[in-house]
Amino acid sequence: MAAPTRRTVLGLARCWRRFESPWSLGSRSLTLAAAPSNSASPWRLLGALCLQRPPLVSKQLTPMQEEMAALLQQMEIERSLYSDHELRALDEAEQLEKKKSDLYEEEDEKNILLVQDLEDMWEQKFLQFKPGARITDADVKNDRSSLHRKLDRNLILLVKDKLGDQDVWMLPQAEWQPGETLRQTAERTLATLSENNLEAKFLGNAPCGHYKFKFPQAVRAEGSLGAKIFFFKALLLTGDFSPAVEKGRHVWASKEELGDYLKPKYLAQVRRFLLHL
Repeated sequence: MAAPTRRTVLGLARCWRRFESPWSLGSRSLTLAAAPSNSASPWRLLGALCLQRPPLVSKQLTPMQEEMAALLQQMEIERSLYSDHELRALDEAEQLEKKKSDLYEEEDEKNILLVQDLEDMWEQKFLQFKPGARITDADVKNDRSSLHRKLDRNLILLVKDKLGDQDVWMLPQAEWQPGETLRQTAERTLATLSENNLEAKFLGNAPCGHYKFKFPQAVRAEGSLGAKIFFFKALLLTGDFSPAVEKGRHVWASKEELGDYLKPKYLAQVRRFLLHL
C-alpha cells in the first residue's frame, strides 16, 4: 500500500517541476533583458549623405545602337499610316491638279496656306536651332568641382574633411544626436550645405548601406573606439556651391572617379549601393 502511494507522490513532484521550470526560466530571461546596460557603446553613430546629380542628357548611342535605331525607324515608317500632315499634302496635290483645269479662281488661291509653305517655315526654324554641347568647358578643363560636366552620367558629391590631422575625402556626414532619426541626421548634413542653396529629395527612410571604421590612435577619445556610418541616398533637385566656397574642398565625381578620392575599404562599401550608376 505504501509503494503505490510513494510512486504517486513522486509522479506529482516530477509534474510540478516540469510545470514550474519554463516559468522560472522565462522570468529570469525577462529580468536579464530588462536590466539596463551601464556600459556605453564605444562606437559613435553618423549619418552620411549620398547626394547624386542625375544625368541631364541621354547617353551617346554606340554604333550598334545607332544601326538598330535606324532599322526600327525604317520599319516604323514602312508600317505606319499617313499622318494628318501627309493627308493634307495629298489633298493639296489633288487641288493643284484641279487648278490646272481652271476650277479655282485667283482670289481663292490667296487664302490658301500650302503645306509646302509650312514646311519651309519649319525648315527655317530648324536651321536656327542649335543643340547644346555634350562636352562642356568643365569637361575640357577637367573641373571636377563643377556640376556642368559629364552631363550623361550620375555624379556623387564628395567633400574633404578633417580626420585627426589628415584631410580625407568622404561623403558629407554628421554625428547623430539624441532625439533624432538617422535620416534626420542626414538631412541636417544637407542643411550644413544650405548656404549653397542645395535642395534634394531623399529616397526612403532606411539607410542604403553602412560602414564602420576605427579612429586613429591620436584622436581616440576615452571610450570612443570608432564610428559607424549609415548612408542615405538623395537626388539633387536644384542649387550648386556658391563661388565663395574654397576650391578643392568638394568634387562631383562619377563612379569611375571615386577611386581617385576614397580609400579602398570605404570605396568598396560605397560601390555596393551604387551598382546602378
